[in-house]
Amino acid sequence: MRLSDFWRLMDDEFGERYSRTLARDLVVDGLGDRTASEALSSGADPKAVWEAVCRAQDVPRERWLGRDVKPH
Repeated sequence: MRLSDFWRLMDDEFGERYSRTLARDLVVDGLGDRTASEALSSGADPKAVWEAVCRAQDVPRERWLGRDVKPH
């Protein structure tokens, strides 16, 4: 997963403003007691970070792949 995909998923699930706050402030056990932003800055895989945030926030598994986008 690319970093841009991570942020698209975060924005879709939590909203553009809250996703940035969540990434900056939520300390996640599954990320070694780091925030998503800290984990990404240290080179963590964006997919692993996304999944850790989903688990921490109780996002249903059916939404982990993001919303369906209709082709134009």
